[in-house]
Amino acid sequence: MKQSLIFIILLFCIQCGKDLSPFGGEPEVNTLKPRLKPEWPNPTWKVVSPESVGVSSDKLKLVEEYAFTRTGDETDRKGRRTDSLVILRNGKLIYEKYARNFSEDKVHLTWSVSKSILQTMYGIAVKQGLVKLDDPGYYHYEPLSRDEAHKKITIRHLLNMSSGLAAEEGYESGPLKSSVIAMLYTRGRKDMGSFCAGLPIRSEPGTQVYYSSCDTNILSAILKKVYGAEEYDKLPFEKIFKPLGITNVTFERDGSGTYVGSSYLYMTAKDLAKIGYLYLNDGIWNGERLLPEGWVQFTRTPAPGYKSTPYSEDLAEDNYTAHWYANTGVPERGIHEPWPDAPKDTFAGLGHWGQMLYVIPSLDLIIVRFGDDREKAFIKNDFLKLVKESVIR
Repeated sequence: MKQSLIFIILLFCIQCGKDLSPFGGEPEVNTLKPRLKPEWPNPTWKVVSPESVGVSSDKLKLVEEYAFTRTGDETDRKGRRTDSLVILRNGKLIYEKYARNFSEDKVHLTWSVSKSILQTMYGIAVKQGLVKLDDPGYYHYEPLSRDEAHKKITIRHLLNMSSGLAAEEGYESGPLKSSVIAMLYTRGRKDMGSFCAGLPIRSEPGTQVYYSSCDTNILSAILKKVYGAEEYDKLPFEKIFKPLGITNVTFERDGSGTYVGSSYLYMTAKDLAKIGYLYLNDGIWNGERLLPEGWVQFTRTPAPGYKSTPYSEDLAEDNYTAHWYANTGVPERGIHEPWPDAPKDTFAGLGHWGQMLYVIPSLDLIIVRFGDDREKAFIKNDFLKLVKESVIR
């Protein structure tokens, strides 16, 4: 009896300490259910009726009404200003609509959803063994070696938006206060990574989550050093877009030739949905593993820095992970999930002015919404609730 009790205790301890991901993900939050027979868009998505995959057409009308109802005009630029909305279930297209002169073949600026694709590039580099998450950034990128404080910044810190660099994110606050404006449009545009690496440190790397486009563009600059200019130029196109059948895409660069991973990727809605489907299928595409095993689990785990970030009410607005967002909350900090009416396993790539890529594994749903919202009229939780209610139970 005593030996059995000891065995049970040991087994419990092993399971409690077990981490299923080599990248630091939380297994109880992030384990994906295996999908038996994914349907791949080769080259385009199969179009089916909503009812054929268990979705109510009538309920989707409510989703459409919410997304496309305008409460303002082009002069005041208020209200919900949806440009594109596509919804896929079980790998099939069940809803597609465009507005404001957009169409299925017209690329749209994804703004910060670009960050999530930059993270995909890192998944490729990690799988190739070229970088490790806990490598100090300065190992690969000399501008981060300026002092001992900057040398503590790792690739993981940058992916988790926990670099500790004194960036100021805010497009509307002007270049004197906003480092993102200075980076994109004035002092930093010739070499964004170097500009950002030159910012002072305001907190110990890894201890505070602060959303910063600077962290992303340092990551992009690191990749250019890791691959060399020629291979780096081809990286997103040859390793991501080509395997997924994405040909209509524009990825802008700064003056030094570095991809502006924070902001300037242009894609169609249906092509962006392919990125979501890659992650829904645990980094596997058409039977080939593109992202390392455990990468999607890492993607869906809130940044560790939340546990020591000074508490504020807006921490619950989004749970940042590794350049994506999660719907898990951070219970030990009293941070609830940002979209309480959506399934807890929902995760997303989100961008300025209403760009959205949602992945909902439990419902086998991919949602892409492009927009031009200039105020907070598009409430993510309300929208996701309507989408969830369209699924026939």
